[in-house]
Amino acid sequence: MSSFKTLDDLDQIAGKRALVRVDLNVPMDGNRVTDTTRIDRILPTLRELSQKGARTVLLAHFGRPKGKPVLEMSLAPVAAALTERLGTPVAFAADCVGEAARVAVDALSDGDVLLLENTRFHAGEEANDGGFADELAALGDLYVNDA
Repeated sequence: MSSFKTLDDLDQIAGKRALVRVDLNVPMDGNRVTDTTRIDRILPTLRELSQKGARTVLLAHFGRPKGKPVLEMSLAPVAAALTERLGTPVAFAADCVGEAARVAVDALSDGDVLLLENTRFHAGEEANDGGFADELAALGDLYVNDA
C-alpha cells in the first residue's frame, strides 16, 4: 500500500499553491517546441488543479546548463507552447527562486498556472543542495510529482 496521496485525495486545494514537478525536456528548434508529447502528458494534471482552484507553480529543468543561465536553455518558449496546448495563459517567472519567483507566485489567482525558469540554472539543483530545495519548497503549499 502506498503512502502517497493523489489529487483525488485532496479536496480543499482552492487558493493553495501547488508546486508541480514536471518533465519539460522537450525538443526545440530555436525558440519553437517541435514535439509537444511531454507537454500533452501533463495537461490532465494542470487542468484538474486549475479546476479545483489551485495556484499551480511548475518546476522543471531543461538541458544541462551546468548551474548557469544559458539563453538557449530557457523555459520561456516552453511557457508559450504550454499556453497554446492548455488553452489558457501560462505565466513565466524569469527565475525559479528569489524575488522574481516570489513575486510571480504571489501574483497568481486561483486556477492560474505559472512556469518557473529552468532549475538547472542554479548549481544547487544538481548538487541536491538543501538550501536550494528549501527555497523551492517555500513557493508551494503542496507538492505534486508529475515528472
